[in-house]
Amino acid sequence: MAGHSKWANIQHRKGRQDKARAKLFSKLSKEVTIAAKMGGPDPDMNPRLRLAVANAKGQSMPKDNIQRAIDKATGGDVEAYEEIRYEGFGPGGVGIIVEVSTDNRNRAASDVRAAFTKNGGNMGETGAVSFMFEQVGEIRYDQTVADEEKIFEAAIEAGAEDVQQEEGGEDEPGEHVVYCAREDLGDVSKALEASIGEAKSANIIWRPTTSTPLEGEKVASLFKLLEALEDLDDVQTVFDNSEISDEDMAAVG
Repeated sequence: MAGHSKWANIQHRKGRQDKARAKLFSKLSKEVTIAAKMGGPDPDMNPRLRLAVANAKGQSMPKDNIQRAIDKATGGDVEAYEEIRYEGFGPGGVGIIVEVSTDNRNRAASDVRAAFTKNGGNMGETGAVSFMFEQVGEIRYDQTVADEEKIFEAAIEAGAEDVQQEEGGEDEPGEHVVYCAREDLGDVSKALEASIGEAKSANIIWRPTTSTPLEGEKVASLFKLLEALEDLDDVQTVFDNSEISDEDMAAVG
């Protein structure tokens, strides 16, 4: 059940730049607002909002910012957001899934397509790469919170399916990564919170079931594409199925 992840998901790459924090807060705030608008402003009665608030707290987002995002949803002036999934290929044939929340479908599609085209990738049809992934629940804790054995036992007790360890960067601790069935995320997250404490994040993700090895200059090209996609205002999350060696990862920085 334990292991070490080698997926090069842009969200958890080593050496994330500080400039990404403002963009991260914006995306977290947007998710809180959407969740509150869809299911109501009470986290106890709205599982999606509960997870969104927990994620915001896990990234040290100020409580005032979180409350403003909730209040915005109840103010009646929130845009009608549409959630869309785009799929495509990066350098070396790496499969990429892009999740978007947008109030303008045409703009979002155009921006995502342009990011792919300008950075060595190409858009695919729906289903072109998603068959290489599975949707699962993912819960993350810093390794400083508890040792591997304690997390392992708590995860089993909570109903999780898998636990992995991810190494950190120079300025970041490693992480315990707990996986569970998509539909069990709320229950497993709540059980772990009771036994371990608040998680750093809890999300439904696209986890690769088939990896695409990548090396050399193509690694840098892939990261450039992923960063271009992450920079788009409409994009919430980006997933890829690349498998990259530690040496090539270090070379990119």
